[in-house]
Amino acid sequence: MTEFTIHNVESAPKKSKAILEASLKTNGMIANLHGIMAEVPELLIAYQELGKLFTNTSFNKEELTVVWQTINVEHNCTYCVPAHTGIANMMKVDPALTEALRNQDKMPTPKLQALQDMTLTVVRNRGNVSDDDVSAFFAAGYAQRQLLEIILGVSQKVISNYVNHIAKTPVDKPFQKFSWVKKA
Repeated sequence: MTEFTIHNVESAPKKSKAILEASLKTNGMIANLHGIMAEVPELLIAYQELGKLFTNTSFNKEELTVVWQTINVEHNCTYCVPAHTGIANMMKVDPALTEALRNQDKMPTPKLQALQDMTLTVVRNRGNVSDDDVSAFFAAGYAQRQLLEIILGVSQKVISNYVNHIAKTPVDKPFQKFSWVKKA
């Protein structure tokens, strides 16, 4: 098995050093995912920029969490599910919502269920959604904007989920208590 390098500030390529330094300053640590992505500075930049853009969409913290975790669980990302559990806790998202997402249970409201359903449809069908799917999503109170914002979230999560699958990224110590295995 090939082990991927998890860069720190000293070992990272020059273009990644400042990004990792900022991560260390902001978070008190460099996430293993960021350390691996640092090998390709453009990948790390793209991932972080997509994350910033997605958090600035019209979605509130619960909706952001639904999109992120729905994708993480569907992709069976054993790094991102624990990480986003910790992030949801930091965002003060109701733990019942986080657990429902982790366990693939029903969402607490019809609107969040519609968001989860559409996110799953987009991911599973690679963007090929039916008119009925779109109508149901809109009937739940969402609009064209939110449908397109899901695609932005998928873009960010494809990067992290795929990197974690390929690199077998170890879960960061602060998130290990949220370890996760997908239900069979």
